[in-house]
Amino acid sequence: MTQTALDTGFVRAQFPAFCEPSLAGQAFFGNAGGSYACGAVIDRLTRFYTARKVQPYAPYAASQLGGSEMDEARDRLSAVLNIARDELSFGPSTTQNTYVLAQAFAAMMAPGDVVIVTNQDHEANTGPWRRLAERGFELREWRVDPETGHLDPADLTRLLDDKVRLVCFPHCSNVVGEINDVPAICAMVHDAGAVACVDGVSYAPHGLPDVAATGADIYLFSAYKTYGPHQGLMAIRRDLGMRLPNQGHVFNGDTLYKRFTPAGPDHAQVAACAGMVDYLDALYTHHVGGTAGPRERGVAVHDLMRAHEVALLQPLLDYVSAKNTMRLIGPADAARRAPTVAIALEEPGEGVAARLARLGIMAEGGDFYAGRALSAMGVDMGRGVLRLSFVHYTTRSEVDRLIDALDRV
Repeated sequence: MTQTALDTGFVRAQFPAFCEPSLAGQAFFGNAGGSYACGAVIDRLTRFYTARKVQPYAPYAASQLGGSEMDEARDRLSAVLNIARDELSFGPSTTQNTYVLAQAFAAMMAPGDVVIVTNQDHEANTGPWRRLAERGFELREWRVDPETGHLDPADLTRLLDDKVRLVCFPHCSNVVGEINDVPAICAMVHDAGAVACVDGVSYAPHGLPDVAATGADIYLFSAYKTYGPHQGLMAIRRDLGMRLPNQGHVFNGDTLYKRFTPAGPDHAQVAACAGMVDYLDALYTHHVGGTAGPRERGVAVHDLMRAHEVALLQPLLDYVSAKNTMRLIGPADAARRAPTVAIALEEPGEGVAARLARLGIMAEGGDFYAGRALSAMGVDMGRGVLRLSFVHYTTRSEVDRLIDALDRV
């Protein structure tokens, strides 16, 4: 039987953190830094370390089981993302995956070739590309509007020419929160003959994307922010991935998903990533039911998550927008953004976060590696911002508690 509203009771029952006594009575609003892990991931990780912690793909039973679980994670996640199984790479983090990619592009490009980056990005995504300027490549910056933090595609048009080889931009910023129109931007990039690399770290926790539909040539996100273990996931189009120089062991050069993992995979954490899909499938079965393909299930769950988040987010945005002591970073319309809300205050965000903690609100203050974006918007970097971020397992009562706590501090 189809259920149109997200059942947060069922959702929270899938996360051991909500039964943990040491976390009782606390509302978690630091999800942009990493979400709670779902029980299916924890169970798979425990099983691997207990019964499969051997070198995978050897001819004995424990090894074969370990290898099959790693393959299962790749098969099932790539199906949800709507990409071929070999187009999905696992690495130690998105930061590391981006760094490896930058080395590969540097080896393929010629001096004077252009890479476009934004100042809306988290430093982990933009830093490796910016360092290419030291190697003779031209960097151009697509800049945010200093009032709104918006990336205007018209400004990108003025930066594109036949020297541009790569455009790197976020699906949404970890402080601005606005959801960029990835398909439209990727179409512009492709029309200019360049490659589109999309940082999805701040978007994917709110529903895994259909990567093929985005048009991205490369799409990166982090499993530890999507209810899984500490891994970076990268979707890369096969023809591009095989054209870039191999960054892995020489004997792995013919295997796409091994070409950008120089150190080799973390067997247990890769295998545990299948638990992310176990969780998504459980949500689909509980709320929708029936039979559907992996991508259709993923889309349905994505839409459930987003509808719940938008409904909870709008009252918080309205509250912040109405306060003359608070500056909301990014749009005030919940439908246009992720529930990652950065607020510039008249005092340091870290101090406010510390006072919120005493009221059972877990949040953080600082610059969140987004100093370029915040500086461009005129935020006092000595104060930084207070960041309040949630996901679909957050409840309306927790948002109400947050608003009450903000009033009190």
